[in-house]
Amino acid sequence: MRITDAKVIICSPGRNFVTLKIVTEDGIHGLGDATLNGRELAVASYLSDHVIPLLIGHDARRIEDLWQYLYKGAYWRRGPVTMASISAVDTALWDIKAKSLNVPVYQLLGGASRDAILVYGHANGKDIDATVAAVADYAKLGYKAIRAQSGIPGLASTYGVGRGKMSYEPAEKDAPAEDAWSSELYLNFVPRLFERLRKEFGSDLHLLHDAHHRLTPIEAARLGKELEPYHLFWLEDPTPAELQESFRLIRRHTTTPLAVGEVFNSIFDCQQLIQEQLIDYIRAAVVHAGGISHLRKIASLAELYQVRTGCHGATDMSPVCMAAALHFDLSVHNFGIQEYMHHSAETDRVFSHSYTFADGMMHPGDGPGLGVDIDEQLASTYPYRRAYLPINRKLDGTMHNW
Repeated sequence: MRITDAKVIICSPGRNFVTLKIVTEDGIHGLGDATLNGRELAVASYLSDHVIPLLIGHDARRIEDLWQYLYKGAYWRRGPVTMASISAVDTALWDIKAKSLNVPVYQLLGGASRDAILVYGHANGKDIDATVAAVADYAKLGYKAIRAQSGIPGLASTYGVGRGKMSYEPAEKDAPAEDAWSSELYLNFVPRLFERLRKEFGSDLHLLHDAHHRLTPIEAARLGKELEPYHLFWLEDPTPAELQESFRLIRRHTTTPLAVGEVFNSIFDCQQLIQEQLIDYIRAAVVHAGGISHLRKIASLAELYQVRTGCHGATDMSPVCMAAALHFDLSVHNFGIQEYMHHSAETDRVFSHSYTFADGMMHPGDGPGLGVDIDEQLASTYPYRRAYLPINRKLDGTMHNW
């Protein structure tokens, strides 16, 4: 089953996506997501100019060997561009192999470890009242877990607070927006939000919150401690994780569960966090952390230390990545939860998919492969347009951590 062709498809049905399509001599094709929000063309070039020429002629069934070939065969390893490219190849190869055997991908990963996958939605509002209303809307749809974000009084805009009810795209076209930020205003506000949410919805609904890397370790420790009475499912990305040992300080001060990892590229980014049990959920994504093959290794390490998975699932990951994540989720023993943001109607038309949602749970479907395909002709009607995530500055103009 030799690889005879591969190409990169760039399209923007509501937002930019980079998709790798690999074709074998048997006529079977597989898809992999290679989207890197705000740096899409860098990955497209890496694939087209440096990776695809290496794939032609290789046996598509040798998934692990090709992963190691692309990772260890390059002197310059890791990094988001390289790993997003390897992720796309790896995901497409799993898609091909499962199709060739006429089984869903999760059957090749050891089969299902559960019947369905718990997911959480994004409830957003300009203030507490609007966020309460948004959480209520999600609860009516059957969601058992909901991430709650709100605008902060005194700040004109806040990253992570969506502009739509069920779906939104945070990237801005052409040039990055700049948001003003104040940790002081944020820290004083967030406990009030969750006090109100618990009063409105009781203790059974799972509530999550994302700090988007914007706090220092001691600020994150304070927030986690003040949120303890409201029993969050998790506090996500409380502080930048490049300095992994900074989570020791947070851990000493709070029992609020911690989640991190959506920007991680490899097992080395989370090794210390997992082995020292400094986090409770690892958020690495199929598209950014080396594909299904490498994510399984991260999950296996995490299982030893009772850390569960909580894969990133924002709209900058295409339905190809969402499907791959769901197959992974269904199979892995230490699964925790899956983020689920609705794609736009345009995206869903370009990427047909078999995964389903019902009563707060999802399933990838039982068709061969990933269960996703791309309408290339329709995709071509949505040309790429440069877009960036917002930039954060403190109120005095200083650049701030993501």
